Amino acid sequence: MRYLPKSPAEREQMLAAIGAKSIDDLFAIIPAEYRLDRDLDVPRQQAESEIIDYFRAAGQKNASDYTSFLGAGVYRHYRPVIIDSLVQRGEFLTSYTPYQAEITQGTLQAIFEFQTMIAELTGMDVANASMYDGSTGAAEAVMMAVRVTGRHKAVVARTVHPEYREVMATYAKHQGLPSTLVGYERETGRVDLKALEAEVTEETAAVLVQSPNFFGVIEDIPAIAEIAHKKSALLIVSIAEAVSLGVVRPPVEADIVSMEAQSFGVAPSYGGPFCGVIAAKEQYVRQMPGRLVGQTTDSTGFRGYVLTLATREQHIRREKATSNICTNQALVALMATIFLTVYGKEGIRELAEHNLAKADYAAKTLSAQPGAKLLFNGAPRFHEFVLETAETPALWSKRLLEEKIVELSRWYPELENATLWCATEVMPREQIDAAAKVLAAGLVEA
Repeated sequence: MRYLPKSPAEREQMLAAIGAKSIDDLFAIIPAEYRLDRDLDVPRQQAESEIIDYFRAAGQKNASDYTSFLGAGVYRHYRPVIIDSLVQRGEFLTSYTPYQAEITQGTLQAIFEFQTMIAELTGMDVANASMYDGSTGAAEAVMMAVRVTGRHKAVVARTVHPEYREVMATYAKHQGLPSTLVGYERETGRVDLKALEAEVTEETAAVLVQSPNFFGVIEDIPAIAEIAHKKSALLIVSIAEAVSLGVVRPPVEADIVSMEAQSFGVAPSYGGPFCGVIAAKEQYVRQMPGRLVGQTTDSTGFRGYVLTLATREQHIRREKATSNICTNQALVALMATIFLTVYGKEGIRELAEHNLAKADYAAKTLSAQPGAKLLFNGAPRFHEFVLETAETPALWSKRLLEEKIVELSRWYPELENATLWCATEVMPREQIDAAAKVLAAGLVEA
């Protein structure tokens, strides 16, 4: 939307029409404690070009030279420039839901290709392109399991991303769906299989786990599947880091896979958009939320693409809809499709191996410092790891920030001196070495 300034006289006329004396009166309904009352240095009554210049200059004040070891569901990977070149074309950028197949064959084909690639990667039969992100996808997958099984309880591993669990808790509360958390083994960081087996009963609709989990550890999916299926519950595997599928065995034992595909060419962009996916075995396709694009041919053999399955509230009765929040994710799905096409099967494997190597170097280098310890070292992991230090994360983070280095801490109460680290292919070794020096210096001072 363009910036269209109004003159003071026009503003007064608009305020008078609604019975307000000033702009402050207009917002008086908002409690004072929630209003921003500091004087912002924002220019007023300037031309559009001057406003743009102002914000461009203000944007230069943002710190862009920090070293980031942040991960936890949002990952920095190299994005080939071809992605933006293609997704910014008008026919993709301006399109929405491809209801009219005869004029949206390009969009439908892109979604179909995305579904096909995701199904191949996850080992599932079908996949959609309709979830907002990995967190809502995981919650929607549990709701899907409830519809399939007719049961109304869920068991969730505590190694699932904390924010994913918060979204799941919101769904569960308003759906009247009791859910139980299962802890993890302190040696491996994997879900506690004995505790899981004790919690799964004939009333359990779904078991939700994440792999690689929040600690970066690869879960034992076959063993978890055996426990879930013994009680006829469905196994849902959440994947927050899609690149891991380049080397990690796909969770073929799962019944439903919920994945965040942001790593496939979607920039972090200060928190969105994301690219959520649900994939499943074909027998559950009728209960999948969102839409599925299918391929067909006419009597002459001409190939075409159509919306094969659409179970949103727009298409059927609201109370029969599989989801009321899913949408058309064609643009971000196209980013992932281009990314996967550019890298190819071997390229994705090489990318994943590069991530493994960087994380392994970082884990060994940082944990080699006096007073530092690598946690959950008894199981394979991908490109994230947990480091415990002799000092508190607050002191450790303060020293890192002074050197323009950022990591993640304070997310599990029982791991009060632990920090979560992530190293992808875009992390130079020099930055890892710099973080190690800060850690070593901090411990000497302590």
